[in-house]
Amino acid sequence: MLDTSQEKQLSKWLSRILRHSPEQYGIVLDAEDGSCPIRDLVQVISQDHKWNFVTEEHIRYVAARSDKQRFEIDQDRIRARYGHSHPDVHYEPAVPPQILYHGTSEQAWSTIRQEGLKPMGRRYVHLSAATDFAALAGRRKGKLIMLEVDTTAAVAAGVSFYDAGHDVWLCDSIPANCLKPSEH
Repeated sequence: MLDTSQEKQLSKWLSRILRHSPEQYGIVLDAEDGSCPIRDLVQVISQDHKWNFVTEEHIRYVAARSDKQRFEIDQDRIRARYGHSHPDVHYEPAVPPQILYHGTSEQAWSTIRQEGLKPMGRRYVHLSAATDFAALAGRRKGKLIMLEVDTTAAVAAGVSFYDAGHDVWLCDSIPANCLKPSEH
């Protein structure tokens, strides 16, 4: 199918298109759910001579194998579940579990404990219902610190949460007083 390097490169390309700059590639995302037809992605990607072999099956393969479950396919459409910097992707508010997790670095924690969690160039703050996903994201930034988010306190402070699927939760920001280092 695809070798490991190709799989990683194609996943990054899908992320760039679906999460950050669809218009740069002539892709129009659905205003309701941020999806587009898979065939549109195939058409764009296969125009690159290095990727002229890409088919819908390759895109489905990469989406299914994504370690962070970045993509969701519904019939002939695909969307990025989370990670958007694109402002036009929105989710319906949902009731989160009592505790959510966010993986970060020791260096970032010094700022977060003062200012809270902010999206940092993305549309939303990313949280997880499970520590494994949060750890996967947090380890990329240095020595991992796992944070617990008290969602009851956050909701009382006016925070809305959005369920992106596969234990990924999103919100606009989290106040510092709703965070603490986790024992996990």
